[in-house]
Order: sequence, then structure tokens, then C-alpha cells
Amino acid sequence: VWLRRCTHYLFIVVVAVNSTLLTINAGDYIFYTDWAWTSFVVFSISQTLMLTVGACYYLTFTGVPGTATYYALIMTVYTWIAKGAWFALGYPYDFIVTPVWLPSAMLLDLAYWATKKNKHSLILFGGVLVGMSLPLFNMVNLITVADPLETAFKYPRPTLPPYMTPIEPQVGKFYNSPVALGAGAGAVLACTFAALGCKLTTWTYRWMAA
Repeated sequence: VWLRRCTHYLFIVVVAVNSTLLTINAGDYIFYTDWAWTSFVVFSISQTLMLTVGACYYLTFTGVPGTATYYALIMTVYTWIAKGAWFALGYPYDFIVTPVWLPSAMLLDLAYWATKKNKHSLILFGGVLVGMSLPLFNMVNLITVADPLETAFKYPRPTLPPYMTPIEPQVGKFYNSPVALGAGAGAVLACTFAALGCKLTTWTYRWMAA
């Protein structure tokens, strides 16, 4: 039992840390300013997938509705701690720190609870709900934070490594609806990652039984 439990917590930490890193990258003001809507769509999808796989793994492992929201809370706290450390180094702390995952994770819990812990409903309904909702919450989040262009001028970074050097502004590359694009792609991809999260539970039990 203890080995299974340790493996479970190790998975939770690894996925939550990776989610946190994605979130911090989504708040890179230079990257965001140069790539604007393109990066909003990419990071909305990436955060959707990281939340879905971790929350579904946690949810199906414990079998208790509510643990997906708890997992999102872990992501939020990790991000605040990491952002706090970056703020101490002079990084603009007020850019993208709102807990955008919590309402989406609540929808996962709701799908799992309302269908009496049906895993396939969690994958289908929960995945679609998270994929469609997170880009929307992410846009609300962006509206509440400091203007990225103003932030970029306030905190210049003249020593960017070559691979981070901007190519050209990409505003409007995905037309005028990054939320719709992120929600559409996220709704499809999140189902796949929800299934992966559920499968991780099966694999964990098999590893422990070996």
C-alpha cells in the first residue's frame, strides 16, 4: 500500500510541477508581447491538457469527486510560490497569477459526480467542458492583469538567448478569436488527455501489483 501511495504522490508532484512551469511560461511578458494571440492559444491549450491529465488521474485514483478541484488548488499554490520567487528577482508578479484552473476543475468534478463516477462520461463530458472553459477563463484572467506591452517596457530583457529572440509580431495570425480557437482545439484534445489521466490510474495499480 505504501509503495502505491508513494507512486501516486510522486505522479501528482511531477504533473503539478510541469503544469506550474507551463503557467510561468504563459506569463513570460516578452514572449506574450511578441506573439500575442498565438501564444494565448498555445498556452491555453497546454494548460488545459496539463490540468486535465493530472486532475483525471487524481480523480480516478481516489474515486472521490472534489479531488480534481483540490489538484487545481495544488497547481495554483505551486504557481504562486514560484511566481513569488521570480518576483523577488524582479520579475513582474502581477502577470497571469489568477487561479484560472479552479472553475474548470470544478466542471470535471461535476461531470464525475453527476454521472455516478462513470469514467467514460468523465472523459467525454469532463474533457469537453474543461477544453471549452479554460480559454474563456484565461481571457478573463488576461483582462484583469497589467498591460503586457507596458510591462515589457517597464521590465526590459536585453540579454535574451538566441532561441528566444522574437521573429516578428504575430498579432492576428489566428484571426480575431483566440478564445474560440483555443476552446475548439482544447475540447477535442482534452478528451484524449482525460483518457490518458484515467489510464495512468490503471497503470499505477498494475505497476504496484507487479
